[in-house]
Amino acid sequence: MNDSEFYSREYNNRELVPDNATWVDHWVQDSARARATMTSHLDQRYGESPGETIDIFPARKGDGSCMMFIHGGYWRSRDKSDFSFLAPAWVDAGVSLAVVNYDLCPQVTVEEIVLQMLRASRWLWLNAEEYGMDEDRLYVSGHSAGGHLTAMMMAAVWPAFDRRLPRDLFKGGLAISGIYDLRPLVQADWLNTDLRLDEESALKVSPAFMPAATRAPVMTCVGGDESSEFRRQNALLRERWRGAFAGDIPMPGT
Repeated sequence: MNDSEFYSREYNNRELVPDNATWVDHWVQDSARARATMTSHLDQRYGESPGETIDIFPARKGDGSCMMFIHGGYWRSRDKSDFSFLAPAWVDAGVSLAVVNYDLCPQVTVEEIVLQMLRASRWLWLNAEEYGMDEDRLYVSGHSAGGHLTAMMMAAVWPAFDRRLPRDLFKGGLAISGIYDLRPLVQADWLNTDLRLDEESALKVSPAFMPAATRAPVMTCVGGDESSEFRRQNALLRERWRGAFAGDIPMPGT
């Protein structure tokens, strides 16, 4: 097996999880129910391009904490509306949830998506009070591509992006099944057709080769049944970000 075949297989979760479509159907149904029954502020615009919107589910109790969630889909699929199902658990715990959208590859590059997440984070910090949230209690999490983008946010030097912003804009991050070295994806032919990465551009958006910007705690998790590459990626961030790493959440049987 050559490298292209290996990486194409290791990163193809649709083939590795045969009942993937069934799980996605459940997400969509549960998400529609959450939007229909919960207080929400949908499609709040944080930028000018079509995908730059955010859904906010405010908590009615708690200390003003907010979790910003970044969806996965390999930077080329899925929508924030598929992940509204996360809101009930967070809101019940007294934490507001902000689910972020972004434009998708190949219409934009991965680097542009990173910039969109910087803009979304800035918007959330600047507008937190309007939605009953505390700008000093913002956290970020994401799954798959969202795990990668979570790490990129934890590597961001916020005052360099906008001098109004604090260095520790996010007080902690949780990266779930993320990809932190994007160079292997250059050889995943089925995926890179849309991502259009080469070695240089992949390295530029690989958080494993950037320092964590602060010592705000970063946690990771990956399913015990996920591919060897996803487990390697998880271990890589843990190794590279020792100063900020706060622990890995074991998920056997998933």
